[in-house]
Amino acid sequence: MHYVRIGTCGWSYKDWCGVFYPADLPASEFLPYCADHYPVVEVDSSFYRSPIPSMVAKWRDRTPETFAFSLKVPQTITHEKCLADCEQDRDSFLAAARLLGNKLLCCLLQFGYFNKNRFPDLDSFLARLDPFLAAWPKDVPVAVELRNKNWFTPKLVHFLRRYNAVWALADQAWVPSPWYLVNKTDVLTGPFAYIRLLGDRAEVDKLTPTLDRIVVDRSDQILANARAIATLKGRVPVVTFVNNHFAGYSPATIQQLVQALKKLEKTTGPSADNA
Repeated sequence: MHYVRIGTCGWSYKDWCGVFYPADLPASEFLPYCADHYPVVEVDSSFYRSPIPSMVAKWRDRTPETFAFSLKVPQTITHEKCLADCEQDRDSFLAAARLLGNKLLCCLLQFGYFNKNRFPDLDSFLARLDPFLAAWPKDVPVAVELRNKNWFTPKLVHFLRRYNAVWALADQAWVPSPWYLVNKTDVLTGPFAYIRLLGDRAEVDKLTPTLDRIVVDRSDQILANARAIATLKGRVPVVTFVNNHFAGYSPATIQQLVQALKKLEKTTGPSADNA
């Protein structure tokens, strides 16, 4: 069996002080503390702005040698320019990301939902993605997340495999769940599996102004995700990232997911590495 690594989506949450972080922990110590508890993290801030090299170097130097980062590719590339005429943005981002060295797990291309005015069908989108992935450096693993559920087809799978790009599966409103997809098709397109527990942001925000406790019972979804992870880890390593908006507070969701995986160990073997 391959390893399973579970981490949070981001770490800069003052709401966690007194719940996950010690109450008096300064924000500058959030990442080292988080890295002492989880083996991986998905960097959310890089989606909004490409990180400056000095910041990335600090991330690298203040985390354990075995720690790993997944960096979201800036929205300038994925949303605003939508992969077109963005070579300078890509190169600037990659130059910073490479400073992580062997701690760079991958870079995530997270796309929003595309209406027909932007891309009328999967073929038109793949025509745009094709040259982008062709120019992407082979030594930097890349993952791709889409939110047009009608595009989740064998054609997408075959395309991603051609570039060894990981299909990032998201448990989020409006798209098929990872467990559903694992049972429907062979979702493995790259060297590892990538699962994101995202939930429904609007639902959580209606229930709480602070992200420091579970406010939505997603026990059934957590169990389904555990089954998906247990299935995939028989073939490849699995990384899973949990967002606060999945249920209200990602550290508690991670605990629930780890417990669900432990219940499956009798048939799947040891799985989760979250510390």
